[in-house]
Amino acid sequence: MSDGAVPEPSLPDEERDALAKGVAQFNDGLLFECHDTLEEVWSGVRGPSRDFFQGLIQVAVGFYHLGNGNRPGAIALLRRSLARLGRYPARYAGVELEPLRDAVAGWLAGLEGGGDVPSRPPAIVIAEGKTA
Repeated sequence: MSDGAVPEPSLPDEERDALAKGVAQFNDGLLFECHDTLEEVWSGVRGPSRDFFQGLIQVAVGFYHLGNGNRPGAIALLRRSLARLGRYPARYAGVELEPLRDAVAGWLAGLEGGGDVPSRPPAIVIAEGKTA
């Protein structure tokens, strides 16, 4: 977990809207669409928030792989997502990262241990009163 040293991104409204759309797609189980939406934002972002977007994309792709029966691919992407998202504070760009990281770590432990995992990925939460 980060000590908060990564500055908040300065995202134009269009990119904030796309982040909110990607989060909504993820939460609706539209993982491929979430990947596409967030990748569009990621491709134009420079600076410290770039890894944040890539980490969210990796979460989506990890769960997409899992849904398609690719357990090794899911494990690899979820591991990489935690490494990327671990640089950021508990809340970043309006996204509650701490519960997401905790949930992904739990899924990863279950997947690596060969155990059962819940039927739906965890939700990505936008901070109350914040827009993504």
